[in-house]
Amino acid sequence: MSRGWLLGLLVVALATSSCAGLRVGREFPSPDAAQIKANTTDKTALLQLFGEPYQIGIDSGDLTWRWFYAQPSGSTMSTKDFTVRFNANGTVKSYSFTSNFPEDFRKLR
Repeated sequence: MSRGWLLGLLVVALATSSCAGLRVGREFPSPDAAQIKANTTDKTALLQLFGEPYQIGIDSGDLTWRWFYAQPSGSTMSTKDFTVRFNANGTVKSYSFTSNFPEDFRKLR
């Protein structure tokens, strides 16, 4: 075996193993429907409950905030995604939450 081939194999093995523990986004508590009321809950309340959003953007002209978190879970990735659309006055217009974390499955089923 040539040293170049062996070095390449070692680099691939290190890159693969370093990505195995890769986490994406920021951890945040899963929302409860009772915590968020359309036309009432505002940005300040969301910051207190969930911390700073991971992303901010615009959806159909509405300001949106997104919290996202992913972590390895065995051979798959566990993810949760919480997106809020705001009215012009800074209150929640609508929101969505999706997750494949086991605790969210148990709670939301």
